[in-house]
Amino acid sequence: MTVDDGNKVLSGKVALVTGAAQGLGRALAERLAQAGAGVALLDLQAEEAAVAASELATAHGVRAIGLPADVTNEKHVSGAVDEVVDLFGKLDIAVSNAGILISGEITEFSAAKWAKVMEVNLVGYMIVAKYAAQAMIPRNQGVIVQINSKSGKTGSYKNSAYAASKFGGIGLTQSLALELAEHNIRVNAICPGNLLDSPLWVDSLYAQYAERWGKTEAEVRQMYVDKVPLKRGCTYDDVGNTLLFLCSDEAAYITGQALNVDGGQTMH
Repeated sequence: MTVDDGNKVLSGKVALVTGAAQGLGRALAERLAQAGAGVALLDLQAEEAAVAASELATAHGVRAIGLPADVTNEKHVSGAVDEVVDLFGKLDIAVSNAGILISGEITEFSAAKWAKVMEVNLVGYMIVAKYAAQAMIPRNQGVIVQINSKSGKTGSYKNSAYAASKFGGIGLTQSLALELAEHNIRVNAICPGNLLDSPLWVDSLYAQYAERWGKTEAEVRQMYVDKVPLKRGCTYDDVGNTLLFLCSDEAAYITGQALNVDGGQTMH
């Protein structure tokens, strides 16, 4: 990520990021490390999380650890949070990034697949927030951020389970913000647009959509770019910079918000 390493606005803070072994989650963990925070990378892929943590520690001179965690498993999450507090002494920031996407026509969508999306994207967020809050309340401070989606603001074609889980995430964010305000814990969400240069798109979605619609992959990409007023896809830096702001003291009066980071694609 191309960010100034001299900007250590989170020096002395401790953060955890779920789904942090790769992709956006890893990039967000790196953004927090660049800002001076100690970071715990939680992921089902424990070995990859440990490797990523080692790389971040070496690159940015902070303490970083990788921990195995299934966000749908309360024992996993509570144990991971306890370990973070034991090792670092506290928890200041929790980023709920882990999520899955299963799309399909509603007439063909199985209830089991629907429930799986809800379990990871919504129940998983609740579990992470629950145990993060337990660690933060005694210190009367903290920040919880959910990585949501523009699909949490507007319906998504043949992607109803994902959109419903993300709409629910915004309701949960607002409710937690109300509940935890008395403990000086701020809760917000970030709603990125399409990460058009991410592995999900480059290695999977372009080919799927090209075949489905009879277009070239380049045509599919351009179609999505054209939907954005600023005429480009969302980047990891776009999301990371917003996360850094929400976690910093500069956002001390912001809670219960779901900030669009989508180039103007969703204007509400």
